[in-house]
Amino acid sequence: MAGLSPITADIGCKPVQEMVKDGDEMPDEYVCKDFHYGTIDDDVPVIDIPVVDLKVLTSSSACGREELRKLRSALSSSGYFQAINSGSEESLVDEVCKVSRQFFDLSMDEKQKYGRAPDNTEGYGNDMVLSENVLPENQTLDWTDRLYLLVHPEDKRKLKCWPENPKSFRPVMYARFSFYPPCPRPKLIHGLKPYADGSAITILLQDKEVGGLQILKDDKWYRVPIMPYALLVNIGDQVEIMSNGLLKSPVDRAVTNSEKERITVAMFCSPEFGSEIEPVEELIDDKMPKLYKTVKDYTATYFQYFQQGKRPIDAVKI
Repeated sequence: MAGLSPITADIGCKPVQEMVKDGDEMPDEYVCKDFHYGTIDDDVPVIDIPVVDLKVLTSSSACGREELRKLRSALSSSGYFQAINSGSEESLVDEVCKVSRQFFDLSMDEKQKYGRAPDNTEGYGNDMVLSENVLPENQTLDWTDRLYLLVHPEDKRKLKCWPENPKSFRPVMYARFSFYPPCPRPKLIHGLKPYADGSAITILLQDKEVGGLQILKDDKWYRVPIMPYALLVNIGDQVEIMSNGLLKSPVDRAVTNSEKERITVAMFCSPEFGSEIEPVEELIDDKMPKLYKTVKDYTATYFQYFQQGKRPIDAVKI
């Protein structure tokens, strides 16, 4: 990632899952110090996320046009929709959930075989400091362990980070597996601190039983409902930039649970590394001037600002 000097903070070296197993005292670095986006609370109202039938969406019928209208409305308001009939069999979804849980249930020695290198984001590990401009002790860490894998392009895959155990893992590979262990101080610690995705599009497979994802809308937090076998899709900052602000990249977070663990699987879809993005010319006119700069390697900008507690997309606004 250009412009970054990734380092692994000593405070984040021990996986969160292991701290819970060993009964370790809660490190202060996980306790939220900045409640700019509001206090942590799991007792918030549920937001209505539009459900879009992808099979109907691709048809030329009146129903297809209605699904398209629903999709446009969702992406220009909350930035989220629940996708059904995506072509993924329920058995495949179940297998993805199964192997992800099996991986995190492995011994520490086995998981460390796929550990993330200090200068990289891929592999197994927990939260880390990615910006040399932020001291480790000044960053609030997320209460989660992750397995992050680059899936495409295939020739860029780092197979040494791809688990060979469980045996069925590689055939059902996805992108980022996140494990959120029970947390003894859920009102003070984020599973994932408030953020907007730096991707173009994010596809999330939620835990079928344990919720935790929340979305910020009109300065209020709302709980995202669980819809088994649906894929939760949201746009990221790069699409907001390319749409000149017409489509919204939502700010969300993950809260922790004092009793239950939670696993999610996410795929982040972005332009090829080194790509230059900017608002589409057709969306710029006298009434709607260009709102964002032309930017190259947005991911680098994203991490630099994110770890400083700033909204990365603000850095490229005109």
